[in-house]
Amino acid sequence: MLNNLKNIAVVSLTTVGSRLLGLLRDILIFAALGTSLWNSAFILAFTLPNLFRRLLGEGALTSAIIPVFSDVMERSGRTGAFRFFNQVLVRLICALLIIVVLGMVFLAWASGQSWLPERWVLGAELAVWLLPYMLFICLAAILSAGLNLVGRFAVAASTPILLNGAMIAALALGLWLDTDIQGVVYCLCGGVLVGGALQLLLPAVDLMRQGWRPKLELQSDTALAELWRLFLPGLMGAAILQINILVSRLLAYSLEDSAVSVLYLASRLMELPLGVFTIAVATVFFPLLAKALSAGDEAGFSAAFLQGMRLVIAISVPAGFGFLFLGEPILELLFVWGAFDQADVRATLPLLAIYGLGLPFYSAATFATRGLHASKDMRTPVRVAGLCLVVNLVAGLILMQIFGAAGLAAANVIAAIVQSACLWRALARGRDALGLAGLGRPILKILLASFVMGLACWLAALWLSGLAGPGGWDIGSKLSSAFVVLVCVPGGVAVYAGLLVLLRFEELAAMLTLGRKLIGTKKLQ
Repeated sequence: MLNNLKNIAVVSLTTVGSRLLGLLRDILIFAALGTSLWNSAFILAFTLPNLFRRLLGEGALTSAIIPVFSDVMERSGRTGAFRFFNQVLVRLICALLIIVVLGMVFLAWASGQSWLPERWVLGAELAVWLLPYMLFICLAAILSAGLNLVGRFAVAASTPILLNGAMIAALALGLWLDTDIQGVVYCLCGGVLVGGALQLLLPAVDLMRQGWRPKLELQSDTALAELWRLFLPGLMGAAILQINILVSRLLAYSLEDSAVSVLYLASRLMELPLGVFTIAVATVFFPLLAKALSAGDEAGFSAAFLQGMRLVIAISVPAGFGFLFLGEPILELLFVWGAFDQADVRATLPLLAIYGLGLPFYSAATFATRGLHASKDMRTPVRVAGLCLVVNLVAGLILMQIFGAAGLAAANVIAAIVQSACLWRALARGRDALGLAGLGRPILKILLASFVMGLACWLAALWLSGLAGPGGWDIGSKLSSAFVVLVCVPGGVAVYAGLLVLLRFEELAAMLTLGRKLIGTKKLQ
């Protein structure tokens, strides 16, 4: 277990740096662009390459390649596994080039249609520039999967730092050149492309150090046939999930100029703990789950899955409580700069609270999906995703008429609840050890500790706000928010961790021990 926790710590600490830099990126972008149409159009255009990244990169293809790669490595060693890896890369590059070229042609045509509303023309124009990013990030995701399977986690987890750094530099260049808002957005597009190229270069170099050499492998074999058998249904499932995201943003784009921006901002803050910890747990445990099943060790699979799920729930529940009770000072501290003002805070706050309540379900669904993929069950996530697409679309169309963008956020959470319940039920079928009995007591401990933590944070925030004095949009308000956040967030973490230690929550206690060992370590991997 200690080795697993160390790998999680490596991925988590690396991802923390990446996510914090991404947070700084978003703060600067919203300060420069606010919740304007240009920002919403950029976010919508950036959604397209990210959609394909999750389809062909870190989503369906990665989930399919890891179990097969693991089997090939066990049978043929690292040399045979890398030969299989090259077979996949050749075919992926060809598919990506076709998609990018055809997509750019279509978007260029759409941007020239005068009958389309201005906001849709603008979104198409920016998407033409951003679509090539898809080629870089999809290939980078596959290379990162290869690194994970040979036990290299930190490099793969650190690649988003390069993208965030390139985008921040591009934004700074646009502001330094004193261009208008259009010039700043096009500088951002250039930063995305440069960052994508760097994201591809770093894992490629590290994988080559592990013995991989890129070669033109055109022949097919049984391992490749197995990959396609797993990939195609997985692709359908991932496509439906990404269509969910796209549908929500398209519906938001049709509401008003700022709706996409506030929906994106709330979801990005929710994804901070999801990306730092949940994805780290899934990244480390997924190869372990696949290897356990490859060796026919069902008991080992169930034990590893429950251990990972306990860790996922232990971080997502208190994080959700934190957004619910401290959302306003967090938004004020981080984002009230430049073009982003108190009106934008009030528009974003309800969405952040809704996403915070849904965070445990997003996390559970993410990890349960990996468990099914490790079992080579790619069809169940497809069926569940299809159901969730209908739930999200119907709920979104109804709730957006009443609550606007908050209704779309609520529809996303409802779909996540349905997804997590269905996936868990499917995974536990035929595996008695994966029943809820294995999580009942840990969940009760987590809920109790989270409730006490949330109540303590809420009371402390009220008291500290009173000490800091009343605040409008001025420096006093900014200092008040900083005072509340900098005291309540670490204080809440300490209260929560202390309660779980007192309640003898094994996983967190082990992580705290590991964290103390890692402090001051210069080389994590």
